[in-house]
Amino acid sequence: MFKNYTPVPEDHEPKFLGIFTKNKLFYKGFFSLLVLIALQMLAAFTVNLVDNIMLGTYSETALSGATLVNQLQFILQMIASGIGLGIVVLSSQYWGQRRTDPIKKIISIGLKCGFLLGLIFTVATSLFPLQILSIFTNDTVVVAEGVKYLRIMCWTYVIFAVSNSLMHAMQSVETAGIGTIMSVSTIIINLCLNYIFIFGHFGAPRLGITGAAIATLVSRSVELIIILIYMLAIDKKLKCKLLELLQFDMTYLRDYLKVAMPVVITGALWGVGQAAQTVILGHINATTIAANSIASVIYQIFTVVGFACANVASVTTGKTIGQGELHLIRSQTKTMQGIFVCIGLITGLLIFLLRGAVISIYSISDETRELSLQFLMVLSFTVIGSCYEYPVESGIIAGGGTTKYPALVDNCFIWLFTLPSAFLSAFVFHFPPLVTFCFLKADQLLKCIPNSITVNRYHWVKVLTK
Repeated sequence: MFKNYTPVPEDHEPKFLGIFTKNKLFYKGFFSLLVLIALQMLAAFTVNLVDNIMLGTYSETALSGATLVNQLQFILQMIASGIGLGIVVLSSQYWGQRRTDPIKKIISIGLKCGFLLGLIFTVATSLFPLQILSIFTNDTVVVAEGVKYLRIMCWTYVIFAVSNSLMHAMQSVETAGIGTIMSVSTIIINLCLNYIFIFGHFGAPRLGITGAAIATLVSRSVELIIILIYMLAIDKKLKCKLLELLQFDMTYLRDYLKVAMPVVITGALWGVGQAAQTVILGHINATTIAANSIASVIYQIFTVVGFACANVASVTTGKTIGQGELHLIRSQTKTMQGIFVCIGLITGLLIFLLRGAVISIYSISDETRELSLQFLMVLSFTVIGSCYEYPVESGIIAGGGTTKYPALVDNCFIWLFTLPSAFLSAFVFHFPPLVTFCFLKADQLLKCIPNSITVNRYHWVKVLTK
């Protein structure tokens, strides 16, 4: 079923200026989709920023407790993204052929996988909240705050996993605006309810970290309602029916699993690896936990465009392959790489210049503020690599049908280099937190080397449609 691609000679490809294609339709499609997905991701990450700022103002201990729970959310997001990427990679090729019936069946499979994932997380965290959070830190006060947060947050996991699958389904047919609407509604609801329930305004009880969890649960529920209404009543591309989403047609199950399983496994191991990084930092001290939480959320806000490039590159590459226009792959790939590097440089400069102004929003101790600034200084350099390597491996290469490659590269780096070096730095050599943090982020630059070599060899292009 898979057909490997051999690039055609340069003189048979469309002419392009330097390494960039001159096809205006490519740029229009790429950047239009990029803006919508970036706004969607920005809105989603802003929810975490709102929680961080408000909880940081309420209590640094509450902030640290929420940070622990957010590690579980991150693992869930990574696995759910793998499920969603499976939908995008396979469906985008069928979308290139405008065949909607296979897409509906693929979405149905991905939806069930998302539901099962959320259910597993909900059951595990509702039964063993204390035991799970104690893995991340030995600070009992922080763990106690985290348990309060998790007892409510655990009910958002099924809702999030299902919504995430449906959002990726819409992206695969180049419909990203609904995701932006969903995320903006989440921000507004979350912001208002956080203000009411964390601090006890308008006659509501002062619930602190529990209030933040309630706000998130309500906003996630609204997200799911919006995407369902859009898909079932408004969307004109797929025209899905509820029974089509709930059906158990396994025609494309094998195809889907072949594409999705590598990225799902990668997402799981990557999420666990990132959580292990928090474990390393969390066992240093509570200040390091808080500083890492602040720096991470700010970093996510600034990198939405870079990370959104991966989604757009995956859809663009898959659609081009599905249309049978393999002669365009070389020029499009080179053009996208140039875009990724430019976005990385701009993002790094913004983090470097604005880090002090953003940190000043937080009501935190001087020690936490200084460490946060140091972490952001490191991220202002490593983000250049992140904005290139991530869209290349998880966007272009995975979107081209070779989803095993990101699984291999990501896991080799995190388990063979990142975690061992950071562990030695923190617990054997007892280096300062900043040095340990540098070891945790160095792979973002190192992965650029194998990714730049692989993407320009074009052996990753595969036709997945039947």
